[in-house]
Amino acid sequence: MVNATPDPALDLVSQDARSDWVRLRTLLVLRWLAILGQTVTVVIASLHLGLRIELGLCFLAIGASVISNLIAMTIFPENQRLSDRDAMLTLLFDLSQLSFLLFLTGGLNNPFALLILAPVTISATALTVRSTTILGLLAIVMISLLGMFHVPLATESGEILRLPDLFILGFWISIVIGIVFLSAYARRITSETHSMSQALLATQMALAREQKLTDLGGVVAAAAHELGTPLATIKLVSTELAEELEGQPDLAEDARLIRDQADRCRDILRSMGRAGKDDLHMRSAPLGAVVREAAEPHAGRGIAILYDFLADPGAPEGQPIIRRKPEVIHGLRNLVQNAVDFAATQIWVDASWGGGEIRLRITDDGPGYPQDLLGRLGDPFLSRRARAQSPARPGYEGMGLGLFIAKTLLERSGARVMFLNASDPFLSAEDKAERSGAIVEVVWPQAAIGVPLTEATGPLGENRPFAP
Repeated sequence: MVNATPDPALDLVSQDARSDWVRLRTLLVLRWLAILGQTVTVVIASLHLGLRIELGLCFLAIGASVISNLIAMTIFPENQRLSDRDAMLTLLFDLSQLSFLLFLTGGLNNPFALLILAPVTISATALTVRSTTILGLLAIVMISLLGMFHVPLATESGEILRLPDLFILGFWISIVIGIVFLSAYARRITSETHSMSQALLATQMALAREQKLTDLGGVVAAAAHELGTPLATIKLVSTELAEELEGQPDLAEDARLIRDQADRCRDILRSMGRAGKDDLHMRSAPLGAVVREAAEPHAGRGIAILYDFLADPGAPEGQPIIRRKPEVIHGLRNLVQNAVDFAATQIWVDASWGGGEIRLRITDDGPGYPQDLLGRLGDPFLSRRARAQSPARPGYEGMGLGLFIAKTLLERSGARVMFLNASDPFLSAEDKAERSGAIVEVVWPQAAIGVPLTEATGPLGENRPFAP
């Protein structure tokens, strides 16, 4: 009994799309706004309202946020997306910094204690339940400690500003309820929106797949109709031959075999016409074959595509067998199309393997990526790269989705995608090397797309009907 294999397209939809949802740049912008608000509030409270505030410690806390923002902006590209763990740690830093400021400015006597809801609400909209639960519990613990331990707010005359204990208790209860209610509400709304989006995407993919199967069924039905007459003739003649050769058992058996095979051809055509077949031979292929298949539609566009497949020292010489995942083929096809669109005369597709990784590099001899957009490549609707025009490749107005789609699909397959320039764009044409344009590097762990040797060399078994 053979286990059913899930549809790779639907498997792509069913993956947790919350992974890498949050852009680092978004959190940094929110933190800059918080820094501005905290600075203005501390200055006004100290200079205009005449409150005694530990300015040194307050500005130390605000400065920590400034330094963390500057470091993040220096190290990471503009389009960096955070994993669930990294985003949770970033929000935990903001929660801790805000709690420290509240500790210095009266704890729950400070009306700005309500802002402790912000990190938990952001987590509920973008992160997992586990991360949101951790942040929510820590926020409740911190706000509880602030109710008991804090630096009192005092005026210049020494008067302590303190709310009655009943108001402090009510304020604490309202914040705790707000943390629980707002995070649960935001999580529910976001989950419903995400579920609806995924359902619509799965419906669209199912419709497209059904249309392909319908087209396939029509072709097979036409073939069955055309082959019906010769198959019927073969069956009739073989039946008559079997009857006439009863005295010659060997020849009679051959005639019956011809009749049975004609029946089998009819059954195969009927089966394919009903539901199509999942060809096991097409599930995996050598790395070079998959790469060439992805690049094939763009091979005749006036640009030479040069391939080089080379194993690392100590790695097996034979090309690794990889799975022919639709997201891998479509993603690589988009990268090759982008290189061909902007290349002057040729592009290079280099692949290597070893050390548990499969690496692919696509280089062109075009103008390269704009330096100001290099950190944002892979974002949607980003299209500003200059292209050379030629009659063989007339210009077009792209939507800036090609690299976004390619990067998203390839990362879904387990790859890391990096965009680089092969040379300095300020060099003259004479000083540039042959490979002077853009570079795209794609690196997969061997386990992500590689087929184990036992599976690659073992028997395939019978093709199975597509699952409905």
